Amino acid sequence: MEELEERVSPMDKYLVPFKRRFQKFLDDTNPYPEARWGFTSFVAVLYILRVYFAQGWYIVTYVLGIYLLNLLLAFLQPKFDPAMHADEDDEGPTLPMKSDEEFKPFIRRLPEFKFWYATTFAILIALVCAFIRSFDLPVFWPILLLYFIILFSITMKRQIKHMIKYRYIPFDIGKKRYAGVGQTPVKRSN
Repeated sequence: MEELEERVSPMDKYLVPFKRRFQKFLDDTNPYPEARWGFTSFVAVLYILRVYFAQGWYIVTYVLGIYLLNLLLAFLQPKFDPAMHADEDDEGPTLPMKSDEEFKPFIRRLPEFKFWYATTFAILIALVCAFIRSFDLPVFWPILLLYFIILFSITMKRQIKHMIKYRYIPFDIGKKRYAGVGQTPVKRSN
């Protein structure tokens, strides 16, 4: 027991309680996606205002955009890619079309909570970088913007084709939420 106490650094005495409180905060915010995304939107607006009024940090914005695009793709993709399990002569696995086929629910490669956490963390880091002068590299921002738009268009076109080919929709908009006996089902508003 004493060996374990000797290996704990003095810094850990202060970090462990902070980590526990932070994890409890994250656990408490999990059921409130609107509030979480509202906070992320607020931080994003702060970052956009900082970049707009300072007229700089375009390379930081470009890197942030590429990272957020990567997170969005991971959020939209299924955990188990049907393209990996497709036969050469078959169109590959799809969602069940008949009642006797097996139902496989859509499981995201990156869950919504982790998507939110990574997005918020990335925007906060970019906001901090937007106050450090050494990250303000001189670049011609219209080229970066054009390249990002082209990259976004090509990537999303490929993702949408993949979604159409394997017949999956990563959103649950319009699905019914089943109510108790005697109540009518209502549509979800997520």
